[in-house]
Amino acid sequence: MTRRLEVVRGAEIAVALRAALAGGPAVLPAAPGADPQGLPGTVEQRIALVVETSGSTGGPKRVALSADALLASAAASESALGGPGQWVLALPTHYIAGLNVLVRSFAAGVDPVELEGGPFTAARFVDAARRLGIPERLVALVPAQLATLLDDRNALTELRRFQAVLVGGQATPATLAAQAADAGVRLVRSYGSSETSGGCVYDGRPVGGATVRVEDGEVWLGGPSLAEGYLGDPGLTAERFVMHGGARWFRTADGGSLRDGMLTVTGRRDDVLISGGVKVALAEIERVLREQPGLQDAVVVAAPDPRWGETPVAFTAGYADTQAAIAAVGAELGAAARPARLVHLDALPELPSGKPDRRALAELARG
Repeated sequence: MTRRLEVVRGAEIAVALRAALAGGPAVLPAAPGADPQGLPGTVEQRIALVVETSGSTGGPKRVALSADALLASAAASESALGGPGQWVLALPTHYIAGLNVLVRSFAAGVDPVELEGGPFTAARFVDAARRLGIPERLVALVPAQLATLLDDRNALTELRRFQAVLVGGQATPATLAAQAADAGVRLVRSYGSSETSGGCVYDGRPVGGATVRVEDGEVWLGGPSLAEGYLGDPGLTAERFVMHGGARWFRTADGGSLRDGMLTVTGRRDDVLISGGVKVALAEIERVLREQPGLQDAVVVAAPDPRWGETPVAFTAGYADTQAAIAAVGAELGAAARPARLVHLDALPELPSGKPDRRALAELARG
């Protein structure tokens, strides 16, 4: 059995997703201006949603999710956050975090309130918060949005009235979490990905039927919210979704540890960083930089950032027009990929093999 797969955008996404959850055509929400290529006309009947996300090489992955997985995620979130409420929709609905707000709203039977008028700002958040119709208020944010609201007096006043403020998309800086707590904001830190229907671990503990294990230092996630796999990529599906101990698991490629049931995520085990909720492949940044005159040796590492979670930092022993090089990265890969700094060294540190010592450069970037 199959069903049709449709690409939807903008205001069409909510209507099409609701229909997909009820058995209508499956949907792939696309970003404005995006034109997904190579899609099949139909997918297996159990697939309701396909989410396009970046891989470690920068190429797209298409995560296939069932209605059961999405609704299981919504039920787990509702229980963990203290019951149903009305959501402010502050995230794009072609990302899993924004789509989750829609699914949770459908499950609760309460329409979300969307920010109006353009990009996220404190003023637009305040306007949306004041249009909420019930006292049980919820919002999902990425850390950069939270930082913006904490720095605005009117936004902070509204934020304190929320039943929960769910923050995910990347590791939330400890200083930002402390600032929120000191300000009286009920912050809930979420961990998950498109492959788990979004966040399935809140404040280090799995919610609903989610399960967590750590194998050889890698975080594995299980439970009813797991994706079916990657559309059109059985090899990657078999690599990342595995059976172990009679259960199915998603191998996250994140490092972490588990102690007394509490998960601590230590960072990516591959070369992808997440800045402002957007995945950025370090290899792709290096590729663009190395195409610029004088930067053939450029190396890019991730550095912690108090606002964005992580940002790329580039190193070179060459000489180039720094601003032009950074602008070239932004033009090809997007704003999140722009290096925060392009550092010139007399010589790049090397391993005995002659390859760049990325660990040493990461230490320099953190300093």
